[in-house]
Amino acid sequence: MNIRNVAIIAHVDHGKTTLVDALLRQSKTTLSKENQSTDLIMDNNELEKERGITIFSKNASVIWGDAKVNIIDTPGHADFGGEVERVLTMADGCLLLVDAKEGPMPQTRFVLKKALEMKHKIIVVINKIDKPDARPQYVLNKTFDLFIELGADDESAEFPVVYASAKNGKAGMEPDIDTMKDIFPIFEAIEKYIPEPKVDVNKPLQMLVSTIGADNFKGRIAIGRIYNGTIKAGQEVMHINRTGQMKKSRIVSLMSFAGLDKYEATEAFAGDIVALSGIADVTIGETIADVENPIAMPLLKIEEPTVKMTFSINDSPFAGKEGKFSTSRQIQERLLKELETDMALRVANAEGTSWTVSGRGELHLAILIERMRREGYELQVSRPQVIVKEENGKKLVPFERIFVEVPELISGIVIQKLGSRNGQMQEMRVENGTAFLEFVIPTRGLFGYRSEFLIDTRGLGIMNTIFEKFDEDPGNWRDRDQGSLVVHETGVSNLYGLTNVQDRGVLFIGPAIQVYKGQVIGQHSRATDLRVNVCKTKELSNMRSKGDGPAEHFNAPKEMGLEDALEYIGDDELVEITPVNIRIRKMILDENEDRRQKKMGLK
Repeated sequence: MNIRNVAIIAHVDHGKTTLVDALLRQSKTTLSKENQSTDLIMDNNELEKERGITIFSKNASVIWGDAKVNIIDTPGHADFGGEVERVLTMADGCLLLVDAKEGPMPQTRFVLKKALEMKHKIIVVINKIDKPDARPQYVLNKTFDLFIELGADDESAEFPVVYASAKNGKAGMEPDIDTMKDIFPIFEAIEKYIPEPKVDVNKPLQMLVSTIGADNFKGRIAIGRIYNGTIKAGQEVMHINRTGQMKKSRIVSLMSFAGLDKYEATEAFAGDIVALSGIADVTIGETIADVENPIAMPLLKIEEPTVKMTFSINDSPFAGKEGKFSTSRQIQERLLKELETDMALRVANAEGTSWTVSGRGELHLAILIERMRREGYELQVSRPQVIVKEENGKKLVPFERIFVEVPELISGIVIQKLGSRNGQMQEMRVENGTAFLEFVIPTRGLFGYRSEFLIDTRGLGIMNTIFEKFDEDPGNWRDRDQGSLVVHETGVSNLYGLTNVQDRGVLFIGPAIQVYKGQVIGQHSRATDLRVNVCKTKELSNMRSKGDGPAEHFNAPKEMGLEDALEYIGDDELVEITPVNIRIRKMILDENEDRRQKKMGLK
């Protein structure tokens, strides 16, 4: 069968998912009723729709002429790089999307580097050609420079180029949208330049599992590419796990892809991407091989995590009131289940009721927490911390390369803030009143900076980061500049009490909210914590005065989402997460007990 396996890679928000949608619709692929009415078919997860980013890679299949084109949509955000790395093993070539105005961005560098390491054939698609300020020639030159910088050989550097406007469903070989009719030039480029899989149907079966799915009736589903041989429904196979142990299993169900859906197949051949069930304990990176001649595929190598957090059971005064799953057993089972599908995640059991969870970045862990919250879990998490490695007696910490695009007039504050956080400037250039800055900064230096960046740049700045290296910790870290406003007693917040407190800082809650002693309800304007009584009510009397008429103005509180709370908290604070609320609290709720432990050096 004439097969093409192609991954679509790009920086976040450069139009990957929109392009896949255009390819699916214009190839007359049969879509379910639910998908026909959806704007972005591939981003079908609730969180993906809300955020407008791809989090989970997905497979789709399109019949073009006599060829079956397997398309793999990948995440664009650096924190989900683990997802990109493993799905690239299923592909033989890539469509590299680049924005016609922005050009290659940090994540473009990351995914392109991985694709070149795997010797994939790259087709460059310069997307969003319909933008009024598009500059395709400049972007093409920058993309070529990036290929050379990443050490591409002559064959890779002579990449074919297609220009497109995925939003309008058009593509062409020239950067002129008026001459474009449809998206078909993309298909023609795939058929012409992406090679057929180099496989042998007659060799013993070898299939590498790249993704794990689940089905209520079929159990665990292993999705991957067949490298050699054929596979049939009901066939007995050898499952080779990550430690090399072999175990016989029988294929209960064999499925192939058509559009976004899977259909039952009786047989599949080398080069195709399939999904199968019947192997209960299969995980990502393992091999499904021939029973008579089992040969293991190389294990998938995933880059290490850089950020860790402590997850623990909720022990606040409101514990167990708002969530369905709150016990240590339920939280541990959920974390272990996530390990099956997320190769970049690590979970270590510190104590019976807490776990150290490591990931590729703050967003990576925040998405996991948000998903658990929506599933009904209740838990507490600590402040994110960087992972420290020891090599040759030296302590090494992760560093990020940060790319900033900001109006030149307000670039000074960004340079100052990044410098104070141990950032080292690598490059600065100014084009048409916009400053482009490049820094290498310890990952720890970025904690809590994103919200400051938005305020400093008045929402006009763009910041992108990517993991750079592990290096020695520069030290000289300072504590955060502000303390917290902490609730003095358990009760219900009152407008009178809040109005009295609002001049002391920025409040996170409004009136008529249940609060408990030790809960953080605002940011103090000074560096120390302040205990406040927000439940205080106005004493009633039968006396009236002149000034009782107009009520005092109450400022709208600052709403703290999950990521805002994770950025805000200090080392002695936790974020309490339930399906209903996100609260910030002190680790030790009682002020006297906290003071005693600090005095005794226990904390």
